[in-house]
Order: sequence, then structure tokens, then C-alpha cells
Amino acid sequence: MKRLIAYFFFGTIITFTHAQIGSTFPDLEGESLTHGMVNIPADVKGKHTLVGLAFSKKSEKDLNKWFNPVYQQLIKEPEAGSLFAFSYDVNVYFVPMLTGAKRPAYEAVMKKVEKDVDKRLHPNILFYKGTLKEYKNALNIDDKNVPYVYLLDPEGKVIYMTTGSYDKAKLQKIIDKLPFE
Repeated sequence: MKRLIAYFFFGTIITFTHAQIGSTFPDLEGESLTHGMVNIPADVKGKHTLVGLAFSKKSEKDLNKWFNPVYQQLIKEPEAGSLFAFSYDVNVYFVPMLTGAKRPAYEAVMKKVEKDVDKRLHPNILFYKGTLKEYKNALNIDDKNVPYVYLLDPEGKVIYMTTGSYDKAKLQKIIDKLPFE
């Protein structure tokens, strides 16, 4: 009986943590550092899209560690004639989620990030101002202190997700799911 309960418990946890795989990413509208509005998934359909979400200062610091490796691997055009140059047709967005008491700081935070972040990444950083509830439920977000990274297929469905700070293995799993040109 104990073994049966243990299997049920762990099976439920595994199902719960991966429940968002295969589901459509919830509508998220954000303003880029180039001051254009982007609605995910509506505006990104037709291409794979990588979305990184941060809900707190701690998770934002960890999400920032993804910036350079993702830029180098997925955004930057490979050098012509490079032997192992791969190009990926993928949208990339990093999204600080300003929810609750942080909403009034939206403009000030955006201006600070605009100054601090490399201009090449400005189109890839979106600011969301609103509520957390719909994302917490739809994406099974249970820890606001870690970033959540989602890979969407061209139809906007989640095909991979990971949490936490950048590491090579996590990015490689994302790259393995992308078609290259």
C-alpha cells in the first residue's frame, strides 16, 4: 500500500510539473525596450520562440545570465565562412514580470534596464505589467525566485521548459529542439 501511494505521489508530481508541455502559451503582451508592443503567442506564430520570465529581483539576476549565451547561440548572425556556423530562425524574449506592488515601478525599471542592457538585446526584452495569477496557473509557476524559460513551437505551444540560472546543458536541450538553417 505504501509503495502504491509513493508511485501515485511521484507520478502526480511529474505530471504536474510537466503539465504545461503541449499546451498553448498564455497570452502575454509586453513592451520591448524599442517601445513596440509584442503579444506572445499571437505575434510570434510561424517561428519557434524562446521566452524567459522573471518574477522577482533574484529571478531577474538568474535570467540575466541567459542573455549572452542565448545571444551568441540564437540571435547573433554567425560569421561568414565559419566551419560550425549554425543559424536558427527563432524569436527570443526575456520578460521581467512587473506584478502586484511592482507595477507602479514599470517606467523607472524600464528606463534603468534600457541604460544597463546592451542595445543589441533591446528588441528581445519585453516588460509585462499586470497580474500573475493567469501565468502562475497556466504555466505551473510555483517559485517566483527562479526564472522560467519556455520554448514554443511555431503554433505557440510549449515544447520545452526549464527553470533556474543558465547552464550549457539547458541551452543545448533548447538548441536540440530547434531546426537550423
